[in-house]
This record gives sequence, C-alpha cells and structure tokens, in this order.
Amino acid sequence: MQFKHPELLYALFLLVIPIIVHLFQLRKFQKEAFTNVAFLKKVTLQTRKSSQIKKWLTLLTRLLLLAAIIVAFAQPYKSKSEHFSAKNQTVIYLDNSFSMQAKGPAGELLKRAVQDIINAIDEDEEISIITNNGTYKNSTLKTIKNDLLQLEYSPNQLTYNSALLKAKQLFKNSNNGLKNLVFISDFQQQSEPFTLENDSIINYQLVKLSPVNINNIYIDSIYVSKNTPSNFKISVNLKNNGNRIDNLPISLFDGNNLLAKASVSIDKATSTNFLLPVNTAINGKITIDDASLQFDNELFFSVNPIEKINVLTISVSEDGFLNNIFTNDEFNFTSTSLEQLNYNSIDSQNLIVLNELENIPASLVSVLTSFTDNGGFIVVIPSEEINLQAYNNFLINYNNGILLEKIDNEKRITTINYSHPLYNNGVFEKQVSNFQYPKVNSYYNVNATNLSNILLYEDGKPFLYQSSEIFVFSSPLNNENSNFKKSPLIVPTLYNIGMLSLKTPRLYYTIGNENTYDVNVQLQQDHILSLASETENIIPQQQYFNNKIAITTMDMPDKSGIYSVTDQGQALMYVSYNYNRDESNLVYENLPAKNNSVTISNSIINVFDTLKSDLKVNELWKWFVIFALLFLIIEMLILKYLK
Repeated sequence: MQFKHPELLYALFLLVIPIIVHLFQLRKFQKEAFTNVAFLKKVTLQTRKSSQIKKWLTLLTRLLLLAAIIVAFAQPYKSKSEHFSAKNQTVIYLDNSFSMQAKGPAGELLKRAVQDIINAIDEDEEISIITNNGTYKNSTLKTIKNDLLQLEYSPNQLTYNSALLKAKQLFKNSNNGLKNLVFISDFQQQSEPFTLENDSIINYQLVKLSPVNINNIYIDSIYVSKNTPSNFKISVNLKNNGNRIDNLPISLFDGNNLLAKASVSIDKATSTNFLLPVNTAINGKITIDDASLQFDNELFFSVNPIEKINVLTISVSEDGFLNNIFTNDEFNFTSTSLEQLNYNSIDSQNLIVLNELENIPASLVSVLTSFTDNGGFIVVIPSEEINLQAYNNFLINYNNGILLEKIDNEKRITTINYSHPLYNNGVFEKQVSNFQYPKVNSYYNVNATNLSNILLYEDGKPFLYQSSEIFVFSSPLNNENSNFKKSPLIVPTLYNIGMLSLKTPRLYYTIGNENTYDVNVQLQQDHILSLASETENIIPQQQYFNNKIAITTMDMPDKSGIYSVTDQGQALMYVSYNYNRDESNLVYENLPAKNNSVTISNSIINVFDTLKSDLKVNELWKWFVIFALLFLIIEMLILKYLK
C-alpha cells in the first residue's frame, strides 16, 4: 500500500493525547462515610468495573475513528507496479514497410495496426512513436492522430536491430518508472537476425502481426538479353512464393499505351520476353495482376536514345583492335598520333587510351591531369621501351604507384577479380577457375599498395589495375608480346571501361541503393538539374564536370516511377526508379524466446490493456472513510447500550 500524501500520517502521533487523558484522569473523588455499607461496596465494585470496560472500549473506537480519518486524508492506494509513483515511458516502433501491405483478418496489417493504436491509447497519454521513415517524440496521440491515419508505406525499411537502437534513444535518461518498448511488425525475415538481450530496465512487448495468406507473385527484374540492328529483347523475371499459377497476364506499356501482352505459367520462377525497337525513347512499365502485395506488381524502365561515348586513342602502335571494340553504334572513336594530337579536343572526350607511347610529355601530363579532374577516364598501355621517369611522373599524380624495371619473362594471366565493377554486371555467368590463360612475354614490375587489382598474373602481381579514374596495364598488348588481344577477356574489359567513362542511365534503379549516372550536357552558369515526375520535383546531388553532370541518388526519390532529368523545365533524359524487391518474399522471423523482459503477443489491444492493468490504481481512502463511520456508530452504540 502506498500513499499520495504520506506526510499526513505524522498526525497519527496525536493519538497519544486521548490515551494520556484517559490514563491520568484529572477529576478527583472524595470519600464519604456511610452506614451499612456492605451491600453498597458490592454495587460500587461492580459499577466501577463496568465503567472501566466501557471507557476502554470507547477510547479504542475513538482512536480507530481518528486513525481511519487521518489515513483517509493521506489517500492510500495499491498498484501492481512498484514504479507507479514515477513517470512511466512508452516507445512504439510501428513497422510501415511494404510487407505490411499483406492482408490480415481485419484488412491490411498496417492500417489495422494504426486503428488499434488509436483505440488502445488515451488521447492525452504521452508516447513516442518511430516508423521506418519518421519519428514522433514525446507526443500525445491527439497531436499525431492525423499523421498516423495518413501514414504511408516506406520503401526503406530499418533493420530490427537498428529500430531497437533508435527506439531506446527516445527514452529519457531516468532509472525511475517503467520503460515499455512496444514493437509492432510482421517480423519479416531480414539478412540480419533480430536479437534481444535481457534488460532489467526496459519491458519489451513484441506484437507479431501475421497475414492470412503468404502467397505473392512479383516482378523481380528485367534486363536486355539480346540486341539486333533493328530491335532489342528485354527479359522479365517473375517469382512466386505461393501456389502455382497457370495463367498470369503480363502487360507492357509505353507511358499509357499498351504495347504488348503475354501470359505465363509460374511455379516458383519464370521469365518472358518482349521485343522493342532500337533508338526509340520508351518510358516503359511492366505490370501483373496479383491480389497480395501491391508494390511489386509493376516495374518501370526507361530507354533513352543512345548517348555516344567519346573515345580518343593516342597511339604509336596498331590500334585496330580498339576500333573493333569501340564501335560506331555506341562510341565516337577517334585515333591520333602524339605528334598530331590536338590538345583542345581532349576536354570533349570521355575516355583517352594511351596506346603504347614511349614517352608522355610534361605538357600532356598537365592536360591529362585536368582531364581526369573533370571526370574523364584514362587507359594506359605501355610500350616495350618506355621512358620510366616520364611515365612515373604521370602516374604519381594518381597515387598509382610507379612502374619499375621491365622483366623479360613469360607469365600467364590467371586471376580475375569478379567483384570489380568491370565484371560484376553479368559479364560472367559463373566464376571460371580453368580457362585458356592469356600470357605475356614481358612486363613491368609495379611498386604500389592499395590498388584495385582487376587481372593478376599467376604470382599475384597485377596485369591490369585501377586507381581512381586511371586503368593501367603492366604489359604491352601488341601481338609480339602478348596474346591478350585474342583472349575473350579483352572485349568486356575495354568495353566496360568505356561504359564506365560515361555512366549512361540503366534500364532502372532501385530506391534505397546508391545510384550514380551521368548526364551528357554542359550547363549554363547557375543552372541546376532536377528530377521531375507528375507529382514530384526533386533536386538530386550532382557534380559538375566540363562535359557532363554526375547525378547521385539514394533515398530520394522515394516513390517508384519514371522521372525526367530536366534543365529549366526542359527534359534531357528519363530515368526509372523501382522499389526494392527484398520484401516480396513473405518469410518471417522466429522471434526470441520469451523471458522476463520480453512478452510476445499477436494483439495490440491486449498488449496495451496489460500495460494499463499493470499501472491500475486501487484507491483505498473510501474504505477508511467507511471504517471511520463504522467506528463512530460502534462508539454511539457502546455509549447508549453498554451498561
């Protein structure tokens, strides 16, 4: 039992006053002689004993009466929680990820969860709520009710451990009172397992909301599978984590125009193809009909007119193999000798290949350094006889190490760095450990650390490595020194270097990933590129170079769709963004085992009812008022009827 005003209990010490008065009666009795007193003595003795009992009973009832009144004014109460007298805190994590679109017994999991929170919490109760993309700290439900009712699904889901850490930070720094952390989610399985440790301070309430149906068909990805002079083929990959479907319609749109329609049967996964014309701008959308999750039923893609990449080769050796790789359909290829080089043309290039130059003049070094500072890329192929000092004066500008002495010794190229951006985009279907290794007859030793090695010799030394915007071969590629030109590696290697020099937009990008692409434009001063859709206009992060603008996006835009890259309202190109498909697979976590600080439930209402009952107060002062009245009645009865 606890008291709201315990200081009033000191008044109980005043009860000693009637006891003292009773023990030391102030009235004095006088003796009187009387004849024939034998009978009177007996009567007097009996009367005095009765009087004493009556006085003691009266004293007791009055003491209890006064004590009950004093305790009633102190307002006693009882609570299940020993922390009731301190201020309690409640933090709620409400998962608004796309998997919460799944249907539960009463509709979409997220919408039902919002309604249950509104119904379960008093409007004036102070709470904190976090979602995957928002925070409401120390607010009342009345203040944030409209925000909760309009809460949208977030494309960027926090990991459960990140949400746990973020929620803990919302608790005030106080060890008094209860700290209730309510986790409301479907607990879809993530790459990082959800872990909870016993906590003596925080009371964890996990509310697992389960859908009634976990079947879901979704568009996983699309890619260009084949090119011809007149058209190209895009392949659409679909996945299913439910029952087999024998007739699933798939539609291909360009804007609002239906271009084609197909039907597939799908068990776990399948794909279908569509043909599209080349050199035609297409704002495409693939759609399917599926009643489960909605966010993954469409996938946007953009096809822009081909932006040719400018490639300049400064060559001494034969460069026909470069012309065969950098073809006219995708590249503007130019070849010149060092003597005929027009330095003014360098700024307009995207990639420069130094093909087996014996010397790199200081004037060229200065121009090339400025070229890479403005986003250009360089490929260095040394000749068999080079000016080492001139080469190293150039390479040292990029912390690219230095070339050492030439080694006349045959060596095979045996190791491919499959994780390098040149090769991690589908060049190889699988990692090859046994193939016909190209070889060189001579090479230059490289003295450098922290390089990004791409191709390696059998002894682990680099044949091709990268540092910043420069790619360096450590060996000449002419036919007398190497058969690398005849290797199947040369085309994807040099072609992908060319494609990296101007990152033209891909078919689509995924919201939440770091996405980078280039816009081949020269802006006027103070102009800024923006991403515009029918409903949004966003200024992305952008970096200016001489002949291009590099755009980087991550969390913005946050809605899937097709966006135009605009300059002062004029559309320069189109890019598409889609939601991540990780949440399309409806597989769920096994929650941590229940312990003293963790309670697992499937009902939001029940959880908050339990929290309220733990803090429920039983007011006891009314009982003490009743006791006081009872003692008063007893006293009156004693005085009236006890003889």
